[in-house]
Amino acid sequence: MLAPVPEAPTDHQALTGRVPEVDRERLLADLVPPPRFEGERFSTYRPAPDQPTQSAAVERLQAYAESLARPRGSRWSLRRRPQAARGIYLDGGFGVGKTHLLAALWHEAPAPKAFGTFVGFTNLVGALGFGQAVEALRGHRLVCIDEFELDDPGDTVLMSTLLTRLSDAGVSLAATSNTLPDALGEGRFAAEDFLREIQRLAARFEVLTIDGPDYRHRGLAPSPPPPADDVVDRSVRSLGGAVDDFPALLRHLARIHPSHYGALLDGVPAVGWHAVAAVDDQNVALRLVSLADRLYDRDVPVFAAGAPLDQLFTPDLLAGGYRKKYYRAISRLTALAREAAGEVAHGQG
Repeated sequence: MLAPVPEAPTDHQALTGRVPEVDRERLLADLVPPPRFEGERFSTYRPAPDQPTQSAAVERLQAYAESLARPRGSRWSLRRRPQAARGIYLDGGFGVGKTHLLAALWHEAPAPKAFGTFVGFTNLVGALGFGQAVEALRGHRLVCIDEFELDDPGDTVLMSTLLTRLSDAGVSLAATSNTLPDALGEGRFAAEDFLREIQRLAARFEVLTIDGPDYRHRGLAPSPPPPADDVVDRSVRSLGGAVDDFPALLRHLARIHPSHYGALLDGVPAVGWHAVAAVDDQNVALRLVSLADRLYDRDVPVFAAGAPLDQLFTPDLLAGGYRKKYYRAISRLTALAREAAGEVAHGQG
């Protein structure tokens, strides 16, 4: 049985009671794969039997990792370094395991190395300044950029310039971005868009296409129905988590820089939301996407009462330019809701 409901939570038990501060040292130290992918390796990736591009991607990335492990000063590397320094771009819909493979590549590569999201690197540049960010990363053997975003032209140019400087310094690069699921041919368009937007680097990137359905929903039932408010309270508090009113949480996110959302979740084993409703404001929705990514990174179960998670964004937003991000957030939050439902089932068993 689930533990009895404790007394009403104090402010520190709700995310709205937290205002984290993050310094530059933590921004650099956090450039590692998120907790969800700490233990992932090529050997833990399970290619779908009917998707040969997945097996092919594993084989190519293993060879790429081996090339990075060779000493830079060896005769082999001097002859072959231009090939070893080429970037790898993983092209495919979300949920096909691109982040898993990117993390596996990072784990196999020699240090120094960095792993972060597109947003994380833009935040790093904002915190350190462009010149200092280049200096902090130019000695790395590998820099991995997960979820490269093509929505903001300014940020795309910034990252393209940063990656050009790093590539010129001999840093090997690997990147991913997302496409809509079940959109015929859109994965190819994503690759073309990526190469066009970073045209100064395009010739140095090799595109690896990874086909397949979203593994988070492969063979799984649809998103569980939203639990009642009392189930949210009982479940989250029994885990020592944070319970928030969803509209209040969205307002609180506006007061915190998205680069601090990871710190906002420090030590939080589960979250619960009351009064979940569809978001219709783009700025609010993008902040929620960033929070969803950090929740997913940390494998934090989400207990959400109110509107179903597949109705979290209005149809207008889902039809707009940021639809890839919104679908990714829905996919990830649905996976976390399934984990939350599993926690409830276990507690009742």
